[in-house]
Amino acid sequence: MTDKASTQQDRPLRRILVWDLPVRLSHWLMVACFAGAWITAEENQWRRVHAVLGYSLALLAGFRIYWGVIGTRHAKFGSFVRGPHETFRYVRQMLHGHPPHYTGHNPAGALAILALLAMILAVTCFGWLAYTTHIEWLGETHELLANSMLALVAIHVAGTLAGSWLHRENLVGAMITGRKLGYPDEAAERPMLPIALIVLVCLLAFWWLEWTT
Repeated sequence: MTDKASTQQDRPLRRILVWDLPVRLSHWLMVACFAGAWITAEENQWRRVHAVLGYSLALLAGFRIYWGVIGTRHAKFGSFVRGPHETFRYVRQMLHGHPPHYTGHNPAGALAILALLAMILAVTCFGWLAYTTHIEWLGETHELLANSMLALVAIHVAGTLAGSWLHRENLVGAMITGRKLGYPDEAAERPMLPIALIVLVCLLAFWWLEWTT
């Protein structure tokens, strides 16, 4: 069984490997690229850097979508994306202070992930159009979407902190180490180091090509 709520289990929870290396690496690289793109957004001399970071963000989002289809058990969308009923029920339980525990992403977190991935692709698309055509309304739309994405990021961070407090578990730390509370038979199959290295090498190669052409 995958991502069953702990209230339905009688076994004690253990710290197990949940997030493989590709999930963690792509997550923190997307954080860094978005932060860098945001910082350089208003400076003309950093326009190229801003564009490259934006393209990198889209490439990472594309990989995360790909990995969400073929990745390890907790990386797959099918293991954590829930229907509206279960998502609303989880949010209601969270607001009441007693949400159920999920080994992987909880339903609210899953919704935030899907929204952020979709927003990354939309922001990048309009950013590329604005960068290549210099049409004003495209640039304004890009900026509006970027501000909306920042709001989504803030909500995601707030939800993570709230979940950490309610579950008495460091969810930020779990996205660094890959380990969080779960049942031994729910652990990720492998850390998937080779895939993470391929992602990192491809991104570095993209940056090198951008700076040398």
